[in-house]
Amino acid sequence: MEWKITDGLTDYDAAVAFMEARVAEIAAGQAEECIWLLEHPPLYTAGTSAKPEDLTDPDRFPVYPSKRGGEYTYHGPGQRVVYVMLDVGKRGHDVRRFVKQLEAWVIAALAEFNVHGEIREGRVGVWVPRKDKPLTASGKPAEDKIAAIGIRLRKWISFHGISINVEPDLEHFSGIVPCGIREYGVTSLVDLGLPVTMTDVDVALRKTFDEVFEPVKQ
Repeated sequence: MEWKITDGLTDYDAAVAFMEARVAEIAAGQAEECIWLLEHPPLYTAGTSAKPEDLTDPDRFPVYPSKRGGEYTYHGPGQRVVYVMLDVGKRGHDVRRFVKQLEAWVIAALAEFNVHGEIREGRVGVWVPRKDKPLTASGKPAEDKIAAIGIRLRKWISFHGISINVEPDLEHFSGIVPCGIREYGVTSLVDLGLPVTMTDVDVALRKTFDEVFEPVKQ
């Protein structure tokens, strides 16, 4: 498997073009699986379930239609985007299990920084309980989203993937309703008071990957 890290900011269309080509090569047996770690310039992506009313500031940043599952998501500097090009066919032919593995991978990586991430039924992504914040308007305990997940499969090869908030400008999320959820906010590792760098997160992701994903079956 190739681990690819790109410094600086990667154009979104260029990233999608790379993934499309790599997925085709993996499916044809011409390339190995790939995990690509990068950052994008500020932008919004609209997944296949995105609702127009959830784009509250359409002129703020470029908006890219995306073939991944899910709704609106923000990407920008300070957020680690993890594009996951894996052969799900050789990893059990189970999409639901694969998504749970992605969630478990994020939770394991966050645990390296003593951050307790959780998943919620009906809410995709990874959430952090915020006991330091007041209850929500409906009286529920506050919690913030720290990571988003949205994938697509082609010939059982995955692409798109995960985004983890390390130190993005959280105000940039205000131009959308992230993933269609209005009641809860977003957070980042630095917002939680942790002086974590992008390199620290990359190391944690690399360390915990093998704890969650078995070697691919040939």
